[in-house]
Amino acid sequence: MILNLQLACKNKKNLPTESDFYHWLTVMCVYFHPEKEITIRVVDIKEMILLNHKFCGKDTSTNVLSFPFENIPGTTFPLLGDIIICRQVVELESSLQYKALTAHWAHMTIHGALHLLGYNHVSENEALIMQSIEVKSLMKLGYPDPYISEK
Repeated sequence: MILNLQLACKNKKNLPTESDFYHWLTVMCVYFHPEKEITIRVVDIKEMILLNHKFCGKDTSTNVLSFPFENIPGTTFPLLGDIIICRQVVELESSLQYKALTAHWAHMTIHGALHLLGYNHVSENEALIMQSIEVKSLMKLGYPDPYISEK
């Protein structure tokens, strides 16, 4: 897997390293060809609001957005897509939900990767399938079930 990490936020303190993101994504390689390329861009709230407005029609920030790559007919590029993660939202959620910050970063990375693979949580059934994969993946990495408080 090829990881392109872009740290596009002002405060880069306490962010996961490139090897952290790579490690979290390796658990997802069972779901996609390991030679795929993924871009992870860590942004501040202002950029996330702009992206969420432009692509989702929402005037708020969010924790993660995913943009799957689609090959032009007749071409095959090894790109999986882009994951955009908002630093401030991840940090705030981690604090409000009493989750370890590193575990929440791992969760958002895996959540974003699943969206690149076509998983979604629009319906309750889709959400359960996606959450099940997230929990199994996070537990393989040694992190707890992020949905335990909701169950």
